[in-house]
Amino acid sequence: MSTLSLLRFIAAHPVNRDRPLAALARFARWQIGIRLLGRSVIHEWVGGARFIVRRGETGLTGNIYTGLHEFADMAFVLHFIRPDDWFFDVGANVGSYTLLACAAGGARGVAFEPLPQTYSRLLDNLRLNRLDDGVVAINCGVGAEDGRLRFSSGEDTMNHALAPGESSDHAVEVPVSSLDKLAGDRAPALIKIDVEGFETPVLQGAPLVLASPTLKAVIMELNGSGRRYGFDESVLLRWMAAAGFRTYSYDPSTRQLIDLGGKNLESGNTLFVRDEPFVASRLKSAAGFELFGKSF
Repeated sequence: MSTLSLLRFIAAHPVNRDRPLAALARFARWQIGIRLLGRSVIHEWVGGARFIVRRGETGLTGNIYTGLHEFADMAFVLHFIRPDDWFFDVGANVGSYTLLACAAGGARGVAFEPLPQTYSRLLDNLRLNRLDDGVVAINCGVGAEDGRLRFSSGEDTMNHALAPGESSDHAVEVPVSSLDKLAGDRAPALIKIDVEGFETPVLQGAPLVLASPTLKAVIMELNGSGRRYGFDESVLLRWMAAAGFRTYSYDPSTRQLIDLGGKNLESGNTLFVRDEPFVASRLKSAAGFELFGKSF
């Protein structure tokens, strides 16, 4: 994303759009401050969660500029999750969603991150939030079956399993297993899947997890990246529908689920919900959270 595009995103973000100059000032302070410091810093986030962030980490710095980078989906996590829940973070990266669910929301979690260097950063954030016992971190890729895959590295949130014939200057080979096997006896209430187009094998290896009655919602990135592997997102939509899920977007300000009837065309993520009355009731009854003096 170019600097101009980033500034437009920050100014138009739902949390910032009524005070864009204040948001752009946060951007400027971060850019100047991190250059002067020349090292990573600890950022005090929402709901008491904290994270360690470095210059250039776009997935984390977006939360500094906007409060919640992926506002609707991250707010859904905060409004839906409860302390007795299990939260699965497939493609956890350095743990943004895990921190929201488990540090801010108090849930138990399993975070799956295949790349060793990124996994180390994830562990740092878990330790910072004293989640060593509350979150199981697994340094493994998630796919259809046991095996090994080559991943790109050094691409921040864009690291991915390499497609056949695809090369990378910094490829890393990692173990891969199925979600059903890695889940053990844990039954999640909410899953986030962000695997840069590798969603099809993830779901192929998760029939038992998807069938569990405790699972009420899945946040899945569907941005067309699966084409690099020859996957068709319409197949994923049919699989999820067969498992009883419908597609929604979420309005955190009104706490309303909005039926989409297909993938979310306005966001990289699509929210899948099963047992809509139960989920809607949870969203309405949840405690609020604050961002930049605003309550949601």
